[in-house]
Amino acid sequence: MEYNMQTSTPATGNKKSLFTRFLDGVEWLGNLLPHPITLFAIFSVAIVLLSGVASFFDLSVVDPRPEGARGRAADGVIYVVNLMSADGLQMIVQNLVKNFTGFAPLGTVLVAMLGVAVAEHSGLLSAGMRKMVMGASPRLVTFTIVFSGIISNTASELGYVVLIPLAAMIFHSLGRHPLAGLAAAFAGVSGGYSANLLLGTIDPLLSGITEEAARMIDPAYVVGPEVNWYFMAFSTFFVALAGTLVTEKIVEPKLGQYNAADAAEDLSNDKAEEVSALEVRGLKMAGLAALIVSAVLALTIVPEWGVLRHPETNAVAGSPFLRGIVAFIFIFFAIPGFVYGRVVGTMRTDRDVIDAMSKSMSSMGMYIVLVFFAAQFVAFFKWTNFGQIIAVGGATFLEAVGMTGPSLFFGFIIMCGIINLSLGSASAQWAITAPVFVPMLMLVGYAPETIQAAYRIGDSVTNLITPMMSYFGLILAVASRYVRHLGIGTLIATMLPYTIVFMTGWSILFYVWVFVLGLPVGPGAATFYTP
Repeated sequence: MEYNMQTSTPATGNKKSLFTRFLDGVEWLGNLLPHPITLFAIFSVAIVLLSGVASFFDLSVVDPRPEGARGRAADGVIYVVNLMSADGLQMIVQNLVKNFTGFAPLGTVLVAMLGVAVAEHSGLLSAGMRKMVMGASPRLVTFTIVFSGIISNTASELGYVVLIPLAAMIFHSLGRHPLAGLAAAFAGVSGGYSANLLLGTIDPLLSGITEEAARMIDPAYVVGPEVNWYFMAFSTFFVALAGTLVTEKIVEPKLGQYNAADAAEDLSNDKAEEVSALEVRGLKMAGLAALIVSAVLALTIVPEWGVLRHPETNAVAGSPFLRGIVAFIFIFFAIPGFVYGRVVGTMRTDRDVIDAMSKSMSSMGMYIVLVFFAAQFVAFFKWTNFGQIIAVGGATFLEAVGMTGPSLFFGFIIMCGIINLSLGSASAQWAITAPVFVPMLMLVGYAPETIQAAYRIGDSVTNLITPMMSYFGLILAVASRYVRHLGIGTLIATMLPYTIVFMTGWSILFYVWVFVLGLPVGPGAATFYTP
C-alpha cells in the first residue's frame, strides 16, 4: 500500500481522520511561526511599544510583597515603566551589550559545551553509547536503547545522529521491526530530554532563565544548574522503563512483522559498527580517569573539611561546589575525553583538544545569535514590570477561582506541552514563558525550582509528535530507509503512545514526588516560596 508523504492516510482519496487533521493543523501553525530568533526580535520591539501604551493608561497593580521587602516601591504599587520615553530609550541603548553578555545561560552553556566537545570529538561518547547498546542482552536491548537515549542528552545532538540510526540497525539485525528500535531511541533521546543521571548543558541553560524570571519577584533569588537533579535522575529510570513497556507492548505489536520489501534501499550490508578492541581499551582508561576525577571532586565536598562546602554553614546546600557546578561538568567531560582520545589516537596533542573546542563553538553560532535577542526580550520584559503585573494579576485570578493547590501543575504541564508543539526549542519556549509563569506561581506559593521541574516534563514529552522539533526531518529520513514513502503522520502516530504515557505517568510521578512524599527536586531546592 502506498502512503501519502504528508500523512498516514492511504493515498486513495479517503477523508482524513480527526487526528490526521489535528496533526496537519499543528504543522500548519508551526510553519506560520517565524524563526525563534525573529520571534524574539519581534517580541522585543512589541514590548517597547506596549510599554508606551500601558504607561499612557497608567497600568499598575498593588504589590503583594510585605512592606520593606527588597524591590518593593515605597507606595506599594507596581507601575509600568515606559521604554518609549527618553529615559527608556537611553536605558535600551546603554544596556544592549550588557543584556547580552550578562545573560545568565550564555556563559554557563558555552563553558559546559567546551568540556562536552572534548568527549564528543575524541569519540568517547559515541563509543560508549555503541558499547552500551550493542553489549546489551537481547532481553534488555529495548531498555538499554531508551536508557542510552536519555543519557545521550548530555552531548547535545549525539543521540539523534548516532543512537537513533544505530537502534534501528540493531532491531533489524535481531529480526525485530527497525521502526520499533528507532521509536525506542527517539523516545529516550527526545521524549526523555530533561531526564538524566548527569548534569548536562540543558541544566544551566534553563536555570539561568528561571533565575532571571524569579528575580522579578525576589531580586536576590539564585537558581543553580543542579536544582532539578534529584527528580530528573530518578525520572531517567521512569522514562526508560515506560519507554520500554510502550515499545514492547504497544508500538512493536502494532507495527507487526517487518517486511524487507518495504525498504527504500538494499539493507543487506546494514550492520552496526562494532566497538573495536582499541576503543574498549580507551573506554576503560576513560572510565578510570572519570573515577579519579570523581574522587578528587568528592574530597572537596564530602568531608566536613571540604574546601568547597559553604564557608559559613559548612553545608552542601548553597556551597561553592554547587554554585560552580558548570566548572565540574567541564572537567568531568574534558579529562576522560582527552584520555580516551590519547588511547585511540584521535587526540595526541593540545592542538587536537583546541580544535575540538573550536569546532564546538563554531556550531554554537545560531545559539549565540538567539541568546542576543532572547536576552533583550527578557531584559525589556523585566524593565517594564510587565512580568510582575501579569504575575500579580494571574495569581489573583488563580486565588479567586481556587486554583492554588498542587493540582494546578497538571494544567501547567499540559499547557507547556501544547506550546512545545509549535515552539520546539526548550530554551526559546522557556525564555518566553518563564517571565510570566515563574513569578505568577511564586506569588501563589511555589518555588522556582519546582516550577522549572514541571516545565521540563511538558517541554520533553511532546517533542516526539511535533514536526517543529529541529531533528524531526532527520528522524523521518532514517525511518524512510526501512519503510519507503513513510509520511509525517505515520511517524507521529507511532510516537503518540509514548507522549501519552510519558505525559500521564511523569506528571503523576512529579505530583507524588513533590507533594505526597515531600521530596526536593534537587540539592537545596525549595518546594514552596514565601516572600
